[in-house]
Amino acid sequence: MSQVVDDDMHVDNTGGDLVAAGVSKQYGGVSALSNVSIRLEPGKIHALIGENGAGKSTLGKIIAGVISPDEGSVTLGGKALSLRSPRDAIAHGIVTIAQELTVVPSLSVAANVFLGSESSLGSVIRRGEMLRRYQEVVAMAGFDLPADALVGTLSTADKQKVEVMRALSRKASVVIMDEPSAALSTNEISALHGIIRQLAQRGVAIVLISHFLSEVLELADTITTLRDGHLIATQPSSECNEQSLIEGMLGRVQTAAYPVKSLVDDSAPLLLHVEHLSAPQVNDCSLSVRSGEILGIAGLVGSGRSELVRAIFRDAPLRGGSVVLNGVPLPQRSPRRSIRAGMAYIPESRKELGLLMGRSIRENVGLSRLHALSRWTWITRRRERDAVQEQVDATTVKSASLSQVVRSLSGGNQQKLLFARTLMCGPQLLICDEPTRGVDVGSKRAIYDLLAQKAQEGMGIIVVSSELEEILGLCHRVVVMRHGRISAELQGDDVNEQAILAAAFADPAGR
Repeated sequence: MSQVVDDDMHVDNTGGDLVAAGVSKQYGGVSALSNVSIRLEPGKIHALIGENGAGKSTLGKIIAGVISPDEGSVTLGGKALSLRSPRDAIAHGIVTIAQELTVVPSLSVAANVFLGSESSLGSVIRRGEMLRRYQEVVAMAGFDLPADALVGTLSTADKQKVEVMRALSRKASVVIMDEPSAALSTNEISALHGIIRQLAQRGVAIVLISHFLSEVLELADTITTLRDGHLIATQPSSECNEQSLIEGMLGRVQTAAYPVKSLVDDSAPLLLHVEHLSAPQVNDCSLSVRSGEILGIAGLVGSGRSELVRAIFRDAPLRGGSVVLNGVPLPQRSPRRSIRAGMAYIPESRKELGLLMGRSIRENVGLSRLHALSRWTWITRRRERDAVQEQVDATTVKSASLSQVVRSLSGGNQQKLLFARTLMCGPQLLICDEPTRGVDVGSKRAIYDLLAQKAQEGMGIIVVSSELEEILGLCHRVVVMRHGRISAELQGDDVNEQAILAAAFADPAGR
């Protein structure tokens, strides 16, 4: 297939359908894909949906050359492709924006954007030419990131922008987007959707893998549903709605997205009391959590939500204020002592801050209770195995065995595994930062049920989330952050979308 890219980034893809036909893939006897076929058309947005483990990312990786199918073929414009690596795919105009970020923290934004396609003279990178090309990509993307900023210093949302710009710089004819908006704010998502539409208008075939069904219905021309590695349906998005997509993904009718909230007695014991807490990006914040209560922390990206819970967990230096758990003040910056006191924390990035991706399920879950699973200096394997299996069962993690490497699990199972390890500590107060980011509908409900169950058992829970529906569906009470301060505390009938948004965008001067 001939592919011509002009200076305006238009891609001539005439007759350039990409077809994956009869694709199958197994891992250790477990079928990840079974005889799946899909056709991608130039200028069209094709969504892949399904629960974690349904085979979406596996299919995307086969198209992108990351893995090879056991059976089946991939053709582009009627010509068979032999994709042995992502570099082979890029050479054919197939580019991926992965669910797990692939940026290099020690390099600049511009260097990351042009990684593998640098302008060079011999072995010397032509910096001036790279910066000129970078400004062209910035103008196209609408993302205002400094070219010289180290990617390691950026937020998760800004790292995602770097990934998007890298794909734009390669002038691809096929772009695979695996959860591209999971880490972005509402305004950033709107900008990203504009970019996706522009790419399609230029003749690019888009593969959109997303757990956000509203996003899929808004953007996609065609939707393919996968379940347990099998193709369930491929249909125009105009024939779908959220309920029909959920039923196709789950194979059953889901009656409600959230469990029924338990009642919190005003006389329930006060577990956590935070007074006038100040830390980097946190100013004079006070809050409390009772036994059996789920407290939501809402606000825009950059409002200080994550910084506040890290300060409460004592994982950040404090400038002032106090944190009292069960009547006992917690010492300065000691997460270990916080855990021993009965507090646990689930970070927003399971890959970077949570799990040991190259280790087994047993090692990851048992890590939080090594002292209890050991006799003198030796780990008692049977005790460890039984304790880990109990937590894995309780959090409904699906795996071949406890020896399975965490990296090979689906995103939803990885997230549930993080809960398994954290709950193994037996916390009285649990802090969850973006507990369902990058998780499918079925796994979300499993996590929601788990949180509701723990609250009913008397655990206090703090949930930080960018999804307003999640805050509204789970939480008994909500504090809203803005510019590092708590701008509102809402409870009862005041916990609604309008009130949260008003507080998130409120003028701190009251104007």
